[in-house]
Amino acid sequence: MKTLFINADPEAFNPECLTDCGEIIKCGGLVAFPTETVYGLGADGTNDVAVKKIFEAKGRPQNNPLILHFASVEDCAAFAECDERFFALADAFMPGPLTVVLPSKGKCAPSVTAGLDSVAVRVPIHPVARELIRLSGKPIAAPSANISGKPSPTLAEHVSADLDGVIDAIIDGGACSVGLESTIVKLDENGATLLRPGGITLEMLISVLGDVAVAPEVLAPPEPGAVPLSPGMLLKHYAPNAPLYLVRADSDVKMSEFFFEASKDAENAVICFDGFAPKQSNVYYIGDKNDEFEHARRLFDLLRVADTNGAKRIYAPMPKRDGMGLALQNRMLRAAAFRIKDL
Repeated sequence: MKTLFINADPEAFNPECLTDCGEIIKCGGLVAFPTETVYGLGADGTNDVAVKKIFEAKGRPQNNPLILHFASVEDCAAFAECDERFFALADAFMPGPLTVVLPSKGKCAPSVTAGLDSVAVRVPIHPVARELIRLSGKPIAAPSANISGKPSPTLAEHVSADLDGVIDAIIDGGACSVGLESTIVKLDENGATLLRPGGITLEMLISVLGDVAVAPEVLAPPEPGAVPLSPGMLLKHYAPNAPLYLVRADSDVKMSEFFFEASKDAENAVICFDGFAPKQSNVYYIGDKNDEFEHARRLFDLLRVADTNGAKRIYAPMPKRDGMGLALQNRMLRAAAFRIKDL
């Protein structure tokens, strides 16, 4: 298959450049497109044959549900049972990097929900994503546009490295501004539960909903054989080829000393805060220690760069557990398959 490449610079965006991609979605094809979180691999969310192509292209487990992307908040109500809690969240955070899991009305393709009676809905804020949804005339089912289990793509070249020749089209909309997948919160009769942290933090959700529970799987391995309630709940996910180790220390001095020593071995890749190790070819700065939003933007790209440069082992700092740090820790624990090095 020859993959069509479309340049859709959001700074000088011409919606007409997406006309062919809208037709591809309508005809049951696959299009990778930018969102504010990561690049998504999209298909018509009402066409089960098309949706199944997503699982095949990615090598994604069939029991891992997908997210439906809509052009407007109002459109979500045709596919999900939206209550006042949903609309309160929508008023605060949509369009934006938030996904809400709600009871399904059964109108989407069966493969989207992976056999669950709930459906995940989201309204991205990225202009390219929203125009593609509008042109397709359907909600777009989309996970991240990468080989399943690998670091999510935040640049079009990441998508190309994994899926060129496998899917119909890739839209280059530049770098993703958030860099981690959307926050996922489930709303049901038991209350609100955070299933996956992201750019909309737990604290932000609590400010709207009051009480929000955190699913145990957010920071712990899933139970053997457990059915994922949302994307991103597998034991190992977002993982580079080289084994990743998360470094935990009770002082910056200890962590910096460890990274300094680790960087002496050319087979190691060191992902660290600015200045925590001497700058050299196998040291990758993720940003200032206190700028977790910058860490999120850089994380997946740096994991891919370390792999590309032939690292045998990757070391990175363990994030904290509040604010954006919770989302980072969730992704990095899975990328590391829960390998932690305590100093």
